[in-house]
Formats: sequence, structure tokens, C-alpha cells
Amino acid sequence: MSLAFLFPGQGSQAVGMGAELVEAFAPAREVFEEVDDALGQKLSKLMREGPEDQLTLTENAQPALMAVSLAVMRTLEREFGIGVEKAAFVAGHSLGEYSALAAAGALSLSDTARLLKLRGQAMQRAVPVGEGAMASLIGPKTDVELAEKAAAAGSALGVCVVANDNNQGNVVISGAKAAVDKAIEEAKALGARAIPLNVSAPFHCPLMQPAADEMAAALAEARIVQPKAPVVANVTARPTLDPEEIRRLLVEQVTGRVRWRESVTWLATDGGVSRFAEAGAGKVLSGMAKRIAPDAEASPLNTPADLEAFAKSL
Repeated sequence: MSLAFLFPGQGSQAVGMGAELVEAFAPAREVFEEVDDALGQKLSKLMREGPEDQLTLTENAQPALMAVSLAVMRTLEREFGIGVEKAAFVAGHSLGEYSALAAAGALSLSDTARLLKLRGQAMQRAVPVGEGAMASLIGPKTDVELAEKAAAAGSALGVCVVANDNNQGNVVISGAKAAVDKAIEEAKALGARAIPLNVSAPFHCPLMQPAADEMAAALAEARIVQPKAPVVANVTARPTLDPEEIRRLLVEQVTGRVRWRESVTWLATDGGVSRFAEAGAGKVLSGMAKRIAPDAEASPLNTPADLEAFAKSL
């Protein structure tokens, strides 16, 4: 059985996430404390108590989600003897790629927390609130081709691109608000349902270039080493172990498409992965993995019971 660890992205956050792990396991508490120290803020208190609107802010949600993922991974290693080396590959959705890199030892925990805090702030700064938008196109007729047609129609009014190719039936578009609104009309005409997303900025589109420039400067200073397991990158849907390629792809990822459907398809076919374990908050990626690779097993790891059951099954 070939295993891949998956790491969730923004949208999986919830007040109280990771609380059971922290209560049950010292390694999880250590991760939360290290992230608090790295950021100079009580992020763990915000995660535990809220308010939700503060946790949902991009600059808080990104390091918070990473902290939960790394709490899972450190607990697996210290309490159950299951290191990231057990996996053939790791992959993360958007900010989750940073969690994957930290879990695989390519980035330190403190550097990852600081980079994600900056990434969230830079993304927020890149486009004034209200000028950008994102929308999820869903339904049985929805695929990347339909989404590209809708985005092309929207592009007459400004930037509009496919941001996340999540799975068949779930594709996200991003760009200038007027352009996304136009794309939503076109998507509906093509037979998709369209849901505007409650996000603070249009992620993974060319409007994020100022944020990409900020991240390029920060990543140039960051220490990145070869990960202990190959990381399947969002923008290529292919694995890499090369620190300089990782650095470059993390910059490209800010404006580039999250090729998640292609990533999981590659993992399940060329990568030979038959089991996906989602380390962190929620179970969004587990659901996507089951839709993309129905023959593979997929399960979330975010409670003590999840971790115990996973350890027994290996």
C-alpha cells in the first residue's frame, strides 16, 4: 500500500480546530506554542476561542491551518512512530503546500508560520477589498473546460481565470469582480451552478502579482532543504525534491492555478498511491480524493481517535 499525506487549504478553518489534539498530546501543544512564539501572537488562543471573523482573516487562517496539520504530523511521529517517511508523497492545497513542505522537513515550523503570515498579509494587500472576487462552479456538467469558457467570457471585463481545478464538478474562478460576475452568468448559461465565495481577495490569479513579488523576496531569504518525501506541487501537478524548484514554484503558486484534480490523479496513477490521509482541519481533501480516485482509500486525520485508528491500520 502506497500512502500520500494531504494538507488542507483555506476554508477548512473553524474555531476549536485542533483542540482535542492539544488536550490529548504534548507534541501537538508544542507545535501550537512554537507557532505562537514564531508569530509573536497568541494564535492558539484565537484558534481555541475565536472570534470566527478574526480566525477567518487570511493572515490568521493560513498559519492556523498549518499549525493543526503539523500538530497532527508531529503527534503521529512522536506518539505513534509514524514519520512522514512512511509516505511515498505529500501534497497540499494552496497554503497546504507549505504545510506539506514543513511536514517533510523542507521548511522549519517557525519559518513556515512566518511565511504564511506574510503570504496572507501580502494577498490581502494586493487587491483592495471589494475589487476582486472568486466563485465556485459546481454541478455534474462542471469541468475545467466549462470553467475556462466562462472565465474567457468574463475576461472581456477584466482579469478572470480558473484558480482551482478541484475535481470534476468543482472548479473555482478568480479575478476582478465585474469579470467574475460576467463569468458567473456564462457558467450558468453553460449548465453549471455558481456560488460566489466569501473571500477577502481573488486568490490564484494575475491580480495577486504584488503578493507574488513579496513572497519572492521572502522566499529568497528562507532556508529550504530537500524534503524527506517528494512534494507534488500545485502549479505543475508533479513531484519535486529540488529546493530551488520548490522556491520558484511557491512564488508561481500565488498567481497560478491550483491543479488539484491533476495532482491527485497523478498520485493515484503514475504515483501508485492507494491511500490518502488528510492531516489537519476538516475533511475537504478526503472527499475530493474519493471523487478523483474512487479506487483509493481516503480519510481525515484530525482527532485522537482518527490518529489511533490510522496507526493501527498501518
